[in-house]
This record gives sequence, structure tokens and C-alpha cells, in this order.
Amino acid sequence: SILLDDNSTFTGEKTALPNANSVRGFDVIDTIKTQVEAACSGVVSCADILAIVARASVVQLGGPTWTVLLGRRDSTTASLSAGNNNIPSPASNLSALISSFTAHGLSTKDLVALSGGHTIGQARCTTFRARIYNESNIDTSFATSVKSSCPSAGGDNTLSPLDLATPTTFDNKYYTDLGNRKGLLHSDQQLFSGGSTNSQVTTYSANQNTFFTDFAAAMVKMGNISPLTGTSGQ
Repeated sequence: SILLDDNSTFTGEKTALPNANSVRGFDVIDTIKTQVEAACSGVVSCADILAIVARASVVQLGGPTWTVLLGRRDSTTASLSAGNNNIPSPASNLSALISSFTAHGLSTKDLVALSGGHTIGQARCTTFRARIYNESNIDTSFATSVKSSCPSAGGDNTLSPLDLATPTTFDNKYYTDLGNRKGLLHSDQQLFSGGSTNSQVTTYSANQNTFFTDFAAAMVKMGNISPLTGTSGQ
């Protein structure tokens, strides 16, 4: 549904607050879909393409692989309100994050593993400004370095890597960052802030293979959340 543009029937999810100016690369999926349709019309859904691309991206950047279960069908509608309400905010505390994942059948272990996806990608200044200027559970030199590209006012769309150490490599450095109080988002650092998830962060920081195994399993689990199959969708 994230791929669907607004039409006369519904307002899509691309302009939802967590997605606007954030989710990118729709044109890449369009190109893949066009080529797949030319070779094999009406067989492969965009939903399956997204699931396959997620794995391919992780593998390409040095991460683990997993078996992508296929056979999803595509949604014919999208929901702006669902986009606004169902995606955890970067300002979320640990209990809110756990509740959000639990609501979709994902455990706290899944939450910590899937958050490791933040070992790649970038965030906009507006999503972490409050953390780097107002919070105490943050490495001061890290905060200072990020402030150089994220002023206290303006520059909302300026980007900073979620993992400053190795921003384009899929590894366990995200968890090392958290242990050093260098999580970029408030929601990131909540995973290592004296709560129930501290030990899992420490485990992943010490053992990349354990993180890779758990991340792969959690991706399969997340990919199995209410897929449209049979005669549902198209």
C-alpha cells in the first residue's frame, strides 16, 4: 500500500508524517516491476518485490540472507491514518516501542533485532534535533559533531547517518553505538538506557553473527504479518 499514489478513493500513505520526505526509492521499485511485468506478466506482486529487495539490499551491504516466502498479493487501497498511527515515532520510549511491535505479533527480541536495520540509512534533522540538544544520555562529542549539520533551528531535512561509524555497511556497529550512547534517534537509544533490552544490545554488540541470525528470523516473521493471499488483493 505504501506504493499507491493518492486517488479519488483514498489519500495514500506517502504523505503520512513518518513517510513524507523520508521513504524514498519508489522509482526503483517501479523500474523493477516494469521489467518483471515485461518478462512475466501478472505473476509477481509489488509486495513480493519489496520483500525481495529488502533482502537483496541487506546482502549487498554485507548483511545476512534469508528465505523470502513468496505469494503475497497487492493491496488495492492505502490508509493515511494507518501510516500516521502505526509507525513508531523516533520520540517513542521503550514501552511504546514494545507495545507497537507487540500489536503486530512481534516480540521485544524482534524489536531489538529489527532496529538493527538502522545500521544503514539516514535520518532527517527534525527527527533527532531534540535528542542532540536536550538529552543527557548522549555522548557529548557525538552530539557536537551531529549539531554541525543539524542547527537548533532550520535545516529540518538535513540528513545524518543513523550509524555514524559504518553508514553504508550492514553490520553490528549500530549496537556498539548504543553502548557508547551514540544512538541518533531517541527511540534508538531507548534500547540501551537501563531497561530490559540492554542485555540484548550488549549481546549483539559483542557477536555480529548472533545479530545476523536473529535479524534474518525477525525479517521473515515481519514479512508474514497479514499478507494478502488467495483471492484477497490483486
